[in-house]
Amino acid sequence: MSISSVSLTPTNNPSPQSPPMILDSLPDPAIEGQICPRRTRVQIDLMLLAIEALDLGGSEAVLALAEELDLKGVIKDRVNLWRMRSSNPMRRAHNRRPLTIMEAKALVVIACYIARRLTVVIRQLLNISQQLTEKQIPLEQNLRLANYLERFRTHFKSRMNTRRSGFLALNSDDKINELAINLLGQLLFCTGTSGLQRFWISLFDGEVE
Repeated sequence: MSISSVSLTPTNNPSPQSPPMILDSLPDPAIEGQICPRRTRVQIDLMLLAIEALDLGGSEAVLALAEELDLKGVIKDRVNLWRMRSSNPMRRAHNRRPLTIMEAKALVVIACYIARRLTVVIRQLLNISQQLTEKQIPLEQNLRLANYLERFRTHFKSRMNTRRSGFLALNSDDKINELAINLLGQLLFCTGTSGLQRFWISLFDGEVE
């Protein structure tokens, strides 16, 4: 996946602007203030965390796609991206900056585009996971799957505050592995027919099955 150069100039919150056309396919949820609720912020950040565990250049890919999809007006640079993701209240470096609906749309569109590029890999890892589970073989027995799970656990433990109430159940590597596999399923869901729109709606109306 190509990686483009990015500016490291810090920016403030996005100023009011017309939404990029690519975001028009996602409906505006009926929420007050057009600010994302807590669960939405957590879920989007976890999806991006799974992408980073799949692709060593995941963060750079997000910035490259922001430029490719004409979303630089929303996701301006690396610092801006970090601030958006740190709106996740489960992060160690959580800030109280709100995540706007436009910003959430941009992140979801980019995550789904990356998922489509990684569809084969995602499907293969899910198939391997299912086969190993059915045979009661530890997931770590497959090198590709083990590498993904190890990277996800490392990212998760270093960036998330596991002592917060929302993550108390994730108290073992097996539980974090389960989350990592579930996120693969959600990424694959995004690649299906109308997956982008259906996943977006699920962030506000219910869980993806």
